[in-house]
Amino acid sequence: MNIVVCIKQVPEIALVRFDESGQLVIPDAPGTMNPFDEYAVEEGLRLKEKHGGTITVMGCGDQRAASGLRDAIALGAERGVHLLDPAFTGSDGIAIAAILAAGIRKLGGIDLCLFGKNAVDTDRSVVPGATAGKLGWPQALFAKKIESIENGIATVLRITEDGYDRVTVPLPAVLSVVKEINEPRLPSLKGKLKAKSAPLDVWSASDLGIDPNRVGVHSATHVHAVHAPPPRQKCERLEGEPAQVAATLFQRLRDAKVI
Repeated sequence: MNIVVCIKQVPEIALVRFDESGQLVIPDAPGTMNPFDEYAVEEGLRLKEKHGGTITVMGCGDQRAASGLRDAIALGAERGVHLLDPAFTGSDGIAIAAILAAGIRKLGGIDLCLFGKNAVDTDRSVVPGATAGKLGWPQALFAKKIESIENGIATVLRITEDGYDRVTVPLPAVLSVVKEINEPRLPSLKGKLKAKSAPLDVWSASDLGIDPNRVGVHSATHVHAVHAPPPRQKCERLEGEPAQVAATLFQRLRDAKVI
């Protein structure tokens, strides 16, 4: 089974801050692999150990993305592919999905594509499903367990608000995983040494057959500004017995003409 795990390099959340004007300040640091992607890498490794095959990790981003690819290689992935081109800068989720899909098609022979459920910097959960759409593959998002893969069919428990759905998808397919699916392993010293010198495939827009006028700053959506949320208004805590508190709250809401 040939698996590709798509990962993203994100800022270290503890270092992200807002300046005095309320503008978001991203640290000038290498960042870290998106935490949810660690579960996707681990699930890929477990599937490889069970079914055999290879794991390729793929990431789209600037030079910092190479660090996350090497982290995944240290854990046991055989190959890292860095989708790198100035034309990709500023791409929205749909454009990123088109770039990743082009990379997956270029790899060829992929049976399963894994993602973390979302990236912690954007928190949109758009890219996995959009990548499946660009590839024309079936998808099962927010998987908490891959029950089985037999005869070209994956049976997946997909988490929902009320529990989970059991779904089957023919391969090749795209899955995104939640953190309940496993416990990520730590890299070995041997793995770290291997990853440090491991070559990465670097593919540009021309390598992928991507039209620069359809990605990057030409994406359909743009983020114009990010601000800190306004401070909370002063609150009042109501004390007393539950019935008394409920009556007081009801009267306050009625006085405010909310109800």
